[in-house]
Amino acid sequence: MIAPKKTVNNLITWRFILVCVVLVFVFVTLMARAAYLQVIEPDKAREENEKRTVRVEKLKVQRGMIFDRNGNELAISVPVVSVYADPLALDKELAKRVLKTAKKSGENVDALEKNEVELTHRKRELYQNDLRWRELADVLQEDNTDINGKLRANTSRRFVYLKRQVTPAVANYIDDLKLPGIHLLDESKRFYPSGEVSAHVLGFTNIDGKGIEGVEKLYDKALTGAEGRRTIRKDAQGREIQVLDEQQRVEPESITLSIDERIQAIAYKALKSAVLSYQATSGSAMVVDVTTGEILAMVNSPSFNPNNMRDAAPHKRRNRAITDLFEPGSTVKPLAILAGLEYGAVKATDTINTYPGWMRIGGSLVTDPRNHGEMTLREILKVSSNMGVAKISQMMPKDYFVETYQKVGFGEESGTMMIGESNGLFYPNRRWSDFEIATLAYGYAVSVSTAQMARFYSILGAGGIKRPLTIIKQDSPPPGERIFQESNVKAVVEMMESVFESGGTASKVNVDGYRAAGKTGTSIKAVAGGYGNEYVGYFAGIAPVSNPRLAVVVMVNEPGGDVYYGGATAGPAFAEIISNALRILNVAPDKERVAYLTGKDNDA
Repeated sequence: MIAPKKTVNNLITWRFILVCVVLVFVFVTLMARAAYLQVIEPDKAREENEKRTVRVEKLKVQRGMIFDRNGNELAISVPVVSVYADPLALDKELAKRVLKTAKKSGENVDALEKNEVELTHRKRELYQNDLRWRELADVLQEDNTDINGKLRANTSRRFVYLKRQVTPAVANYIDDLKLPGIHLLDESKRFYPSGEVSAHVLGFTNIDGKGIEGVEKLYDKALTGAEGRRTIRKDAQGREIQVLDEQQRVEPESITLSIDERIQAIAYKALKSAVLSYQATSGSAMVVDVTTGEILAMVNSPSFNPNNMRDAAPHKRRNRAITDLFEPGSTVKPLAILAGLEYGAVKATDTINTYPGWMRIGGSLVTDPRNHGEMTLREILKVSSNMGVAKISQMMPKDYFVETYQKVGFGEESGTMMIGESNGLFYPNRRWSDFEIATLAYGYAVSVSTAQMARFYSILGAGGIKRPLTIIKQDSPPPGERIFQESNVKAVVEMMESVFESGGTASKVNVDGYRAAGKTGTSIKAVAGGYGNEYVGYFAGIAPVSNPRLAVVVMVNEPGGDVYYGGATAGPAFAEIISNALRILNVAPDKERVAYLTGKDNDA
């Protein structure tokens, strides 16, 4: 009976030892695994931990606003929502529902899960039978096939946009559908209240909020700012327990332009009317405050609606006021006379003999439409005599005359810093023939933009002080540079009033309430090998003459029909723009003022 007891004791001892060995092995294995994860290769464990507990929150910023000089909004950001999908999450949810349905019906779930062909077939059926996906396509106004392709063509993708920038109402409807794998992303969309009126100045942004053209591109960095980031740790209940890192967001700047929205609207309406009335290809106009160089209006026609770019063809998006170049024609004749006064070749009271109405210079002909004979400088501008300014140009050294054109900014940027601005075509350092100097006096052999012409006329309005043009509102006017004697400039400005008198080239143009000094211009467009049959009509001027405040330039390109002269095509638009703009600025009228006399019979 003793032998069995020893056998039992040995068995118990063996089992005890086995259990101890197993426990020690498990303990050692756990310790080794812990040591491996925490000491030898801790990065993976940390990464897995951070995936579950660490979250990065973006502190979004809205794009800065753009205002006109009076604080009216020209560009604002409005909240919108983008709809995106997670095709992989959708596919997993469909598979989960298929397996759940199979389990309820008593099928072998494991076998079904391994049968990829059958599982894919059932997922497709489940997806197609869910009418909510058709509702999604309808509310997004997208083709159902396109939506299906984005969601089901590649189920390994984690992100795909279904529609960018939908309205909050559409977003709420989609949210109520409770579709798996469909998410909403808060974004912002640029909105331009003035639409096509200020489109070329402001430009526009792309769908991601990046400036593409105009002021939006010029000041894109300042308007954008920078998003902030908060890296935090959360517990299992989603509560924030620790802030790991925090980067403050950089608030965007808001831009205040020199543009006056009221004057901009007036200029656009007048220009568009002129382009349509005379069946012109295009046109541009600018209004400049001569005391500061600020651009109060810059408009082009045709234009486009930056809120809906579907009809924004490239030729409509071009800011013609700074990009398109034309020979300015007679609008530069005041500069030729001013050069003569500055050099001392002529005096304001002198006369020029233009008999017999033509002359030959270097084998080429300079002509007037008719023989005007002896004319004063005032009359030369009044009837726009080519002979008169050509003769004055021959009284000065060529270098001096060419330098005068260079001094007013021809051949260089106007100072706006706008994207795409052209320097014009003017080469002062080349050899000039006598005939080329003569043609330069009446607006050929040089090509300029509307902005460059506006800068020249702003110099006349400022009494000979040159300032760069600016699209940004100025707190105080820049000092500028005097390039002409004030007395000579004032003499030329007063001569330019004659253009509106009877017999002048703009006798039918009436600037209501204000004395204006202007100049018409009509140039033939150059083509390969010479000049063609198309014209450009200009009208440029300043007002009021008694104390100039505004310079306005209007250009009408390729007017159709028989009426193509600048006085007829661009003149009425000039008068409408400058008279209304001066009233908006509360500039007192100086035409036909009433004289108040003091005396015993007059209490005034």
